[in-house]
Amino acid sequence: MESTVASKLEALMRLQSIDSQLDEIRRVRGDLPEEVRDLEDEIEGYEVRVRKFDDEVAGLNESIAQRKQAIKDAEGLIRKYEEQQQNVRNNREYDAITKEIELQKLEIQISEKKIKEAHYQIEQKINEIEGTKNRLEERRKDLDNKKKELEQIVSESEGEEKGLEQERESAAQDIEERLLSAYTRIRRNVRNGLAVVTVKRDACGGCFNTVPPQRQADIAAQKKVIVCEHCGRILAGVEQRVY
Repeated sequence: MESTVASKLEALMRLQSIDSQLDEIRRVRGDLPEEVRDLEDEIEGYEVRVRKFDDEVAGLNESIAQRKQAIKDAEGLIRKYEEQQQNVRNNREYDAITKEIELQKLEIQISEKKIKEAHYQIEQKINEIEGTKNRLEERRKDLDNKKKELEQIVSESEGEEKGLEQERESAAQDIEERLLSAYTRIRRNVRNGLAVVTVKRDACGGCFNTVPPQRQADIAAQKKVIVCEHCGRILAGVEQRVY
């Protein structure tokens, strides 16, 4: 049983060592990956905005075309009514036709006003599109520069990272699923990614809280997997002080 627990802890320490090396490689990249993702999201947002403005301009142009046709139709009706006025039989018919002509003239005025408003809105939209496209172009240049910078950093450590990832895959296979799951959960919940640590100078190597002597003895005995009472990290061993 002792050797089994010892081998489990040894496998966990090996996995932690590999993960720490991978963490360091990825730490060198800093915020670049996140900055690239943020720029990609921002660019997508600008592209959506430009498409929306384009659709709105198309809708306004369609509205203008409809209003122009409405003006033509109204002008046609006015001509028709004016011809009818020449052949009315009484004042009542004349007044009724005059009212229809006035209604059509009002329709023309409304359509002309709507066309003018639509042209103004199109002008505003085009200005918005131009401004958005300028910002979009700037962000695309920023993204291109960030990607190149990131690619250069990645390429410098690509071989080492791939090698470590292969080692990690092999190391993970030596750990039972339950322990591996616990290890992954702990790593996700701690700031520095250290899920497996040793006791150094009577303290947890992760949170630096004191570990009592009896607990240190249990950890050193490696008869069972023990976690820190304060941070939950796995305590894989006790480093002896050198005097």
